[in-house]
Order: sequence, then structure tokens, then C-alpha cells
Amino acid sequence: MADLDYQIVEEAAKETYIRALCDLPPDVRDALKRASEKETNPTAREVFTAIFKTIEIADKDKTLICQDTGLPIYMVKIGSQFPWNGYQIKERLTTGARRATKEFPFRGSSTHPLTRVNPQTSVGEGLPVIHYDFVEDSDCLDILMIPKGSGSENMSKMQMFYPAHGISALKKFVIDTDFETGANPCPPGKNGVGIGGTADLVMKLAKEAIARPVGQRHHDPQIAEMEEELEEAINSMDRGPMGLGGKISTLGVHIETAYTHITQNPIAINTQCWPARRSRATISPDGRVEYGY
Repeated sequence: MADLDYQIVEEAAKETYIRALCDLPPDVRDALKRASEKETNPTAREVFTAIFKTIEIADKDKTLICQDTGLPIYMVKIGSQFPWNGYQIKERLTTGARRATKEFPFRGSSTHPLTRVNPQTSVGEGLPVIHYDFVEDSDCLDILMIPKGSGSENMSKMQMFYPAHGISALKKFVIDTDFETGANPCPPGKNGVGIGGTADLVMKLAKEAIARPVGQRHHDPQIAEMEEELEEAINSMDRGPMGLGGKISTLGVHIETAYTHITQNPIAINTQCWPARRSRATISPDGRVEYGY
């Protein structure tokens, strides 16, 4: 444990935050291209032209894709054979997020919920959000960074259903919620859906769902079929990019599930805007870092 230089974790936290804000994942780029090719609505096509111009400028100038740099969320997977100190990981992720904000620099969006004082650091009490999981037969530390802007995050919704409501009620909830969001989450993005677990877990599942690469279906065929059905339904509403009309309102619907209580069936929605930003760092025990998505 003492052999690991935790400065490496701090640098990875900083770097993934910056990369996520500036470098759009390949699967999102491909999904946007496919979506634009399906559009016949002149306004929708103009919106896609503006989107691709934004990506082009961000690539050329190594700058932000969107001015809303979001709140920092780190999904951390710790290998069973990785030498780790949980407190050090938490502290280094926090310091890395703060450094990214100051050193890039970009606007910090974290603020006190009552006084609304913004320290311009992107961190504070309870931030960054860090989710931990553990992986068998791995000697690596995997850090997935997702910056979450308010346009999409404000559209989050959770509902506690009873089993008697059936699957149809879950599907209706997803479709109705998406319809109500209008242009707010800057569509077309991703729709993350969590089903099952508890009130707190189900929203975490929805967040994990948006982290999945676009079009990567759930391993359970029944859930994968539900993803496709909901995606088709949402895209049939003609809301289109930026809510201005068109064929493509979502790039994909992803669902994550967990076992739940026999008398409940919670569901949560978490949307992601069209950039669908994320960045990954995988750290080996010897300190090597590989960056990806």
C-alpha cells in the first residue's frame, strides 16, 4: 500500500476531468453522425451542423465542448489485487478536481445549497461525488469521470411504483418524463434508467446507465429489448435535436437494474446532454496510467 504514489491518482483525477470536458468519446461522435444522417428536417440538420462545428472547435483549440463544466462525478472500480488506501483515493480525487478547475482553468459550478456561495473550485461538502465498486481478479484502479451539467441533471426524476403497476407503468414513466423535458437537456443525448433497488440505489443505477457507451445493450435480453422499445418510442415523438423538431430525440436508452423489495419497484431517470461527456483512467500497481473513455 505504501508503494503506490497517490500523486498519480490526483493527476488522473485532474486529467480525466479536463479530458471529459474537451474530448468527446468516439461512440458519441459516431452516434451523432448516424443521427444526423437520418434527419430530413431542415432545422434539425442545421442543429447538427452547429453541433459538429462545436466539436471541431473543441478538437482544434483543445478547449471546452460546453461552458457548463458540471459537477464532478467519479465512478471508481478497485481491483481485488490493487494496493489501495480508500481515504487517500478520496482525498486525491477531490484535490484533482479542484486543480483541474483552477489550472485549466474553467468555471466552477459547485455552490452552497442555501447561501449559493460558489468557491470556484468545483468541490465542496459532498463533492466530488464518488461511487466505489470492487472488481474480482484485477490489480488496477479504474476511474471513470462524468461531469454532469444542470441542464440534463435538473431533468432527473424518481418514482416508487408497486409491483401491481406492472412493466407498462415503468415504460410510460420513462416516455412521459422524457416528453416533459423538452429542450432542457440539450437533446439528443442519452437516457439513463434505473429500475429496482431502493430509492437511493435506483438513481445511482440511472447514473451508471448513462455512463455506458452509446448503443451497448444490456446483457439481459429482456432488458435489452426494453431499451430498444423505449428508444424507438422516444424518437417517434418528433422532438428532435434541441427540441426544435426532427427524427432523433435520443442517441440511446440504457437501463441498469437491481433486485428490489417484494412490495416495491422504484424507477429513476437520469438524462445526459448531447456531448455525453466522460473520461477514464486505469492505474496499474506500478503507477502506469492508461487514458480512455
